[in-house]
Amino acid sequence: MKRSGVADLKLHPGRAPHWLVKRMMPMASALCEFIVHEYGTTELLKRLADPIYFQALSNVLGFDWDSSGSTTVTCGVLASVLNLETHGVVGLGGKGTASTRTPEQLRALEDYGLDGGRLADVSRLVAKVDNAAIQDGYQLYQHVFFVDTDENWTVVQQGMNGESGDARRYHWCSNQVTNFVEEPHSGIVSGEIAKSVLDMTASESRDCRNVSVDIVKDGPVRVRRMFENLKPYG
Repeated sequence: MKRSGVADLKLHPGRAPHWLVKRMMPMASALCEFIVHEYGTTELLKRLADPIYFQALSNVLGFDWDSSGSTTVTCGVLASVLNLETHGVVGLGGKGTASTRTPEQLRALEDYGLDGGRLADVSRLVAKVDNAAIQDGYQLYQHVFFVDTDENWTVVQQGMNGESGDARRYHWCSNQVTNFVEEPHSGIVSGEIAKSVLDMTASESRDCRNVSVDIVKDGPVRVRRMFENLKPYG
């Protein structure tokens, strides 16, 4: 897994001031329009998939707290201002229950000629990998899917650890994903390195993934019999 940077992200309650969000929106729209005009939509998506660039963008827009809000507020602002007509990119999803509506919103893009069904499947798969294949103690609560008219995409999602009071941000980019279950991330941002983490997306976990699939294929009856036949050590 490619980790592009590390930053402290503490869980902060509450909302960003309305006056700040109001100022962030036109600046975000103008910056993204400039990037697309100069470099194209794929470059904008590539930059949003870089955790360090994303954090810098949040700071430039005025959200200069390096906390969990830098993800949710910046993603919310981008999703509000980006549109296919002006930027060639749209941001869908959000925080909490809004994140669960992402597949439905992606399917609606079929009106623009995009394969909304395939994009919806990608959204669900990305969320499933970070929730299940990476067992690091962080529960996803935010999922934003950025996509252009050529169906290039970037996903920025965030999980929380209620016990430690930390947040962890996960970045995905379509032009860097060759396998959804092995080394798929363009970057992960966290202020903490946990001692016990099960990362089934690591290349070192390939054999473990294969065995897990074999066990599932064996069915619950055979697996139960195998456990019953195990003898305790000692």
